[in-house]
Amino acid sequence: MGLMPPKTPFTAEDYLVWEAEQLERHEFVNGEVFAMAGVEDRHVMVSLRLASALLTHLSGTHCNVFMSDMKLRIKTLSNFFYPDIMVTCDPADRESRMSKSEPKLIVEILSPSTANYDRGEKFVSYRQIPSLREYVMVDIDKRQIEVYRLGDQGLWVLHPIDLRVVAATLSLTPVELTLTAEQVFADVD
Repeated sequence: MGLMPPKTPFTAEDYLVWEAEQLERHEFVNGEVFAMAGVEDRHVMVSLRLASALLTHLSGTHCNVFMSDMKLRIKTLSNFFYPDIMVTCDPADRESRMSKSEPKLIVEILSPSTANYDRGEKFVSYRQIPSLREYVMVDIDKRQIEVYRLGDQGLWVLHPIDLRVVAATLSLTPVELTLTAEQVFADVD
């Protein structure tokens, strides 16, 4: 039996050229390419509700809201991700048409297959973004949200939210928007 050939390093530039020709989306992490899995309807509904609320709230400002088809480039790592939702207010991101690098808010909708990755390695990568102030992970099944905010001393602090509690709300502090459970989970089984 022969040995497998060694992996050829894939550069960020190689990835961008290759990705532009693909029918499906792929993330690029530490020189490796990973296909993006499909999602269920509840994932799309919650993403769309949150993105719509953000878009309406930020209309007329210098901030833009992007959904999962826009690449996020983490410059210090040369990694590329497709967050479910991100908000950027940085003028440099307005100039870049194919990817954004300076979000202040990122939202990921958790799925059973990606939850550990979103909480772990992906969050480690996201913390390398100097502009990022808040990372939000929405667990549809549990109706819970984990909000990590960058504190004054440079530490990421967890602010858990259980939206099954009647008075609970989701506060997205970098954009000064507060949403109720109904706004986040309306029509979602």
